[in-house]
Amino acid sequence: MKTVGIFSGSFNPIHIGHLALANWICEYEPLDELWFLVTPHNPLKAENTLMNDRFRLSLVEASIQDYGKFKASDFEFSLPRPSYTIHTLHALRESYPEVLFVLIVGSDSWSNLSKWKESDALIREFPIWVYPRQGFEVAVPPDLPTVRFLNAPIIEISSTFIRQAIRREKDVRFFLSEAVWEYIPEIRESLETNEKKYPFG
Repeated sequence: MKTVGIFSGSFNPIHIGHLALANWICEYEPLDELWFLVTPHNPLKAENTLMNDRFRLSLVEASIQDYGKFKASDFEFSLPRPSYTIHTLHALRESYPEVLFVLIVGSDSWSNLSKWKESDALIREFPIWVYPRQGFEVAVPPDLPTVRFLNAPIIEISSTFIRQAIRREKDVRFFLSEAVWEYIPEIRESLETNEKKYPFG
């Protein structure tokens, strides 16, 4: 059975922090593939920072094209909204019965997992790997054999910082993959369009 890590996020935009962490997990943990599961925009929420779903997906695709273990996924785009993690994983398991899916989350998310929909079922039904985030120390209880803490390097780069820098026309090319940097004019235009559409979002 193939083991696939699910790395879910808005990737708004994807940056070297995402890529370096995912690369480490693929090389140092027993994964066959890691899927960047791009989360869709919630149409019920005015959000002036979230770029178009397909555009964010295309940036992920451009960033990962040379590494065979990475895959960009739009799986959640076709699911009912809002998309809860437990429902997404159930749908993935039904669509790919030959795959063992592992949920990859940061220690910040793990600290709040009890607030997630059907969190008990999530822990019971799927392996969960927790990577470290600055300021969120985690102790995994020994009675949760499906949960593992990863000794991954802490790489704190914020997509919010990236977006703010792009708006201010800062040269932050080394925070992004070369492929994404080539889309800087389109990213800036997308952010400016959203600000005009949702001035108070």
